[in-house]
Amino acid sequence: MTTKTLRFSALLAYGLFGLPLAMVALPIYVYVPQFYSERFHLSLSLIGGALLLARVFDAFIDPAMGAWIDRTQARTGYPRFILIAAPVLAAGYFALFHPLMLAGQQPFAWFLASLAVVYAGFSLASIAHQSWGAALTQQAGERIRLTSTREACGLIGVIGAAALSQLAGIAWLSLAFMMSLLLAGFFLIRYAPRPLSLAKPERQDASLRLPFQNRVFRWLFAVFVMNGIAAAIPATLFLFFVRDRLQLAASSGIFLILYFVAGAFSMPLWVLLASRIGEARAWLAAMLLSVIVFVWAYLLGAGDTTAFGVICVLSGFTLGADLALPPALLAAVIRDGGHSGRREGAYFGVWSWATKMNLALAAGISLPLLEYLGYLPGAGSQQGLQALSVAYALVPCALKLAAFIILWRSPLRDLR
Repeated sequence: MTTKTLRFSALLAYGLFGLPLAMVALPIYVYVPQFYSERFHLSLSLIGGALLLARVFDAFIDPAMGAWIDRTQARTGYPRFILIAAPVLAAGYFALFHPLMLAGQQPFAWFLASLAVVYAGFSLASIAHQSWGAALTQQAGERIRLTSTREACGLIGVIGAAALSQLAGIAWLSLAFMMSLLLAGFFLIRYAPRPLSLAKPERQDASLRLPFQNRVFRWLFAVFVMNGIAAAIPATLFLFFVRDRLQLAASSGIFLILYFVAGAFSMPLWVLLASRIGEARAWLAAMLLSVIVFVWAYLLGAGDTTAFGVICVLSGFTLGADLALPPALLAAVIRDGGHSGRREGAYFGVWSWATKMNLALAAGISLPLLEYLGYLPGAGSQQGLQALSVAYALVPCALKLAAFIILWRSPLRDLR
């Protein structure tokens, strides 16, 4: 038995914690490569390798965290995991973006260790938070309201992070992240609704394998990974593309704000569409629109401010679907598999790992490949810039089309 109708105040108390999680995610995924490339002169291959190694580490801890949550949440509740994760996340973030002087002696080791700590805190916090939400309700309308509220709060966090990075610098961003983590964590633990019943899982030995025994989940996982890599490549290469291809480095923060503001404003429209035609069909429409819009980025060159701004707004419009619809679909898959209230942690542990592996593969493959093809940050060789355009625009569109085909052929279209 789970909560059926959630008041807006309850949705907000739960969803607000998505804001600090998004505030820490943006600088890690977008600014880290350039930050360590410029400050410590690490090569793109080393940065990509560190990101990939840290994600492989996550491959072991994320599903284990999900199993731990499933095993103990009936006794301790979800807030306990938030209380454990928050200080670890904060410590890892500050180590990553405010390195001590000794980091200059072994910058790669410091970078890798900081990533491991911040990923561990982020993993536990996000898995517990998402599992908490999935356990609250399995009604189709309430699922999308819950996930859209959480992701809308996340978009506000991303917009704030982009604006602070552009206007005030990393020190103010760090302060804002810390304050939001404390406040949102307080509201989550104090005021967010709890599931009406927390059933004890009957077995734990199969917890890590359980999601993949669900046929519908395997389809959703394949779509999510393909679509996630398609989105992660432009996120990894964004600053390099804006600075070297467009020569508009001073406007990078504005472009990010346009993108995420469009995503925030699009969220209610995707919620409305999903409530009418289903989450999977709405996601299909968003994927197709994303490809139609983003492929034009390949043709851009130096000074194309207006054209890239339009692409940021239109592609940002599809971001709302990528954020709100997949978690809602996952909640439906968990429900139909008969695992609601018992095994959310197992599913979201795998889901969290896949989210981060998407970004790891994007960085671990695209950055070394670009360096191999002749692209060097700050250099203006035509061959390198051409490779950058192909990697930034065409490769993601091809992957997005592949995700569209998988979703179209899957049983997810009939899931309500």
